[in-house]
Amino acid sequence: MFGENDSVDNLSRSLDRAREKRDALASEVTTLTAQIDEIEARLSEEKNRRERDRVLGEIEAIKKRIKQTASALAPLIAKLCEATEMAAAVVPEARTLDSFLLSVATEVDNVIDPLLRELDRRADEVRLGHAALDLPCFSGLFRIVSAIPKSRDQYFDRL
Repeated sequence: MFGENDSVDNLSRSLDRAREKRDALASEVTTLTAQIDEIEARLSEEKNRRERDRVLGEIEAIKKRIKQTASALAPLIAKLCEATEMAAAVVPEARTLDSFLLSVATEVDNVIDPLLRELDRRADEVRLGHAALDLPCFSGLFRIVSAIPKSRDQYFDRL
């Protein structure tokens, strides 16, 4: 009977050690799970920050391109107006082009500042995390491009 008690005692000690290991492992699993959650949250924050920076960079590039293009447009329209004024001496219909160019220049001036302000507002929303980080498709651009006459003859047909 003495050997049977030793066997029970040994099994009891082995069971206790196994339970202690299990409890220690469970504690480590809980700790590791918390660490993983924290790292995942930090990773998500960093990805969002980088995406916000990317979108902000794109918005700034759009603004810069608009400003550069608009500033290049005014002198171009002025030169075209001068040329059409000279052409009007020979072809009176050229005055129509001149007035059209002036209306285009006026319209561009009227929409550039509000557009730049709206881009600034959207950039602020992105900075604060209140806006979606994907830039929308610029479908309006296709309407504008399709409205541009393909040839000189198409333009004068509209006159």
